[in-house]
Amino acid sequence: MSNRLTTDFWVSAYLNRLRLENIPAFVTAKGDATAGVVLVKMNTLDGQAVAYQRSYDLMSGERAWVVLSDGAERDVDSAIAKQRSFDTDLWVIEVEDKAGRHLLDEEGLS
Repeated sequence: MSNRLTTDFWVSAYLNRLRLENIPAFVTAKGDATAGVVLVKMNTLDGQAVAYQRSYDLMSGERAWVVLSDGAERDVDSAIAKQRSFDTDLWVIEVEDKAGRHLLDEEGLS
């Protein structure tokens, strides 16, 4: 048995962590519950956004969040839509915070 968390469990834990910090977040696309990839869209509510995806470093074995797209929200939405067009198992979580807090840099979220 793998020690990897299922995607739906990780998403639930992430949303709960955001709630505890009073940061609104919503699942805007639900993917495969077991092994779907997660994108996090950080919406700063000023017309700008950043989409993050998890990357895996084959050399170190470390996981890290990297920027998929940033800039005008419509452009970020287009990049996310393009990803979803070829990965129907993709999850998208939209976080809304004027200060840009997404908590992805906190321990346990990589």
